[in-house]
Amino acid sequence: MKTQFFYLSTCDTCRRIIKEHQLQDLDMQDLKQQHISAEQLDELQAQAGSYETLLNKRSREYKARDLKNANLTEAQIKEQILSHYTLLKRPILITDDELVIGSAAFKNR
Repeated sequence: MKTQFFYLSTCDTCRRIIKEHQLQDLDMQDLKQQHISAEQLDELQAQAGSYETLLNKRSREYKARDLKNANLTEAQIKEQILSHYTLLKRPILITDDELVIGSAAFKNR
């Protein structure tokens, strides 16, 4: 698997992490410009263990859709993430031996 970094170019935290960890030379995918595909999301889920792990519960879209009490299945979470790019937790770094999800995970890296 190639090293890949999913992020939002409009996100200050993502930009800070790119700079601090010198991630400019990776395969970078700006989720706003190139939404995640169902195949990519399935690959992430296989590594993360669940779609819920990948769900951004802090996004405005999550709150606007009132998903907190929705009791969604894994399939429904997948569809929600695919329907709006901000519902994918970010940034995400994938390497051959590591999956780093969310800004808090980069603090210990």
